[in-house]
Amino acid sequence: MGISNRKNNCAFAVGSLSLLHRAREAVEQITMDREVLHLRNSLIPQYARMVYNGFWFSPERRMLQAAMDEAAQTVTGEARLKLYRGNCMIVGRRAPQPLYDPRLATFELEEVYDQRDAGGFIKLNALRLRMAARAGRRNASKAQ
Repeated sequence: MGISNRKNNCAFAVGSLSLLHRAREAVEQITMDREVLHLRNSLIPQYARMVYNGFWFSPERRMLQAAMDEAAQTVTGEARLKLYRGNCMIVGRRAPQPLYDPRLATFELEEVYDQRDAGGFIKLNALRLRMAARAGRRNASKAQ
């Protein structure tokens, strides 16, 4: 683990596990797709409940495990943490294949991003909102 105290190893083992968790999260943020990360995080409570209730060998736990393993395929890298007065700060992270590419983080280069492309995207995403509004107006007129 790398972090310990001779006087009380048990107390620092929990602390060091939380540091490892923070480091892993930092690497996940630059190597996992955002939607995959959100979905994986939403499934963690169900996974924990299954394990707690003794369903380790159940088909549903194995199915969730396969999803967790698939989500973790891209997670590899390093994170630097700074510890100061009980706080843990992420001060650096790197990965061999991060999802972030600084060359794509600009809206100035037309070969990377054409702002006209946003029009169709916005219209498509707004379609469900227009349909919901239309349904709401119909329901309101029926109530009157």
